[in-house]
Amino acid sequence: MPSLIATTDHTQAHVQALETRLAKAGLRRTRALRLVLHVLARDTAWSPSHAELETVLAQAGEAPNRVTLYRLLDRLVAVGVLQRHVDESGRMWRYQWAAGAAGAAGAGHASATDPKEVVPRFECDACHRQFRLTEASQPTQAVAEQLLQTLAHLGHHGERVDLSIHGTCAVCVEPPVPAIAATAATGS
Repeated sequence: MPSLIATTDHTQAHVQALETRLAKAGLRRTRALRLVLHVLARDTAWSPSHAELETVLAQAGEAPNRVTLYRLLDRLVAVGVLQRHVDESGRMWRYQWAAGAAGAAGAGHASATDPKEVVPRFECDACHRQFRLTEASQPTQAVAEQLLQTLAHLGHHGERVDLSIHGTCAVCVEPPVPAIAATAATGS
């Protein structure tokens, strides 16, 4: 494996555990798979689009074919390692570790055993990092079940419920200008 990213023992162990899980699901442990897992393991809150992931890989000199990357991301979603959701514009898919798939690197994430389990998330519109709101999972789950039951009563079949709150994370929020600094700047 090239030095695509500086990995810690923790990240390396996490990626190896995921590779084993994927092999059990029938996915081949290709170079593209390992590269994508390593990039995503660097920051489990990062929610890149296909193009952003492709750019990061290209900057490292390791970009797989665009179609290969699309297919790989789709397979990772299909086996429950990644979640795919539409961004705030409604035009682009973003990918993030599925609940429970991030292992110890994503401590606090809910189990991924139930595909209908709803874990609300906060997405920063500035940096596109996502934060799972696990404390709100139980009440949110009850609402999601009620929504799915309502759909079923109307004859529809709901596949999943995604709950995403958008805003600006604490890192991206500009700190307020203290009153003293504002007064000094205006000369009052």
